[in-house]
Amino acid sequence: MTPFARTALGLALAFLYAPILVLIVYSFNDSKLVTVWGGFSTRWYAILFADGPLIAAALVSLKVALLSAGIAGVLGTLAALALDRHGRFRGRGAYTGLLYAPMVMPEVITGLSLLLLFVGIGLDRGIGTIVIAHATFATGFVAVVVGARLKGLDRSLEEAAADLGASPARVFFGITLPLIAPSVAAGFLLAFTLSLDDLVIASFVSGPGATTLPMRLYSQVRLGVNPEINAASTLMIATVGLVVLAASWLTARRGA
Repeated sequence: MTPFARTALGLALAFLYAPILVLIVYSFNDSKLVTVWGGFSTRWYAILFADGPLIAAALVSLKVALLSAGIAGVLGTLAALALDRHGRFRGRGAYTGLLYAPMVMPEVITGLSLLLLFVGIGLDRGIGTIVIAHATFATGFVAVVVGARLKGLDRSLEEAAADLGASPARVFFGITLPLIAPSVAAGFLLAFTLSLDDLVIASFVSGPGATTLPMRLYSQVRLGVNPEINAASTLMIATVGLVVLAASWLTARRGA
């Protein structure tokens, strides 16, 4: 790598991660002013855990992320199986396009379209609508992860089990699912992270009593930033980082 390439790479990494590092450091600031260092302290984390509305929003986010990731994990796995095992079928192009469209569609468009759908069918907005919305755009990501594993799967084991008299359900649950389990878990963790971080779509489809943590933080930032928000953001970064590391480990294990 040339010196220019190293410099460009270093500047790009600094541009991406320096603000996050500053946020983490100032979450341990003793001062009420986010730009003035007043000494090391963890009191803002104590204040954060005593903030009832913020903790309630975090619990809503975790509940929504777990439910939507579970739904997306099941639907994405089934979608990947349909695309991999059934070859060419009528409507495959439209099916694939509809599956992957939410991945590339602007979140504002996705949120607005889902809002109009829920209003049109008379569905009250709340945690349920957020779960549906998050599962909608996360299913495609799970299908990509699981589909990549299915393409490299040795089908001779499935064929051998079928030749020995195993039913299709027995083959799937006894052979296929254990082989693709790391990919399914990685897709679940990816969907969980996407749901946990989402602000735009949730803002469109949420209702009373369904405020997620990103929505709560955004509303507080509009009134002014304080170190408590830095502490909450640091915990979110840590959570997402652990999930990403777990997904990477599962992906590496799948490759091995």
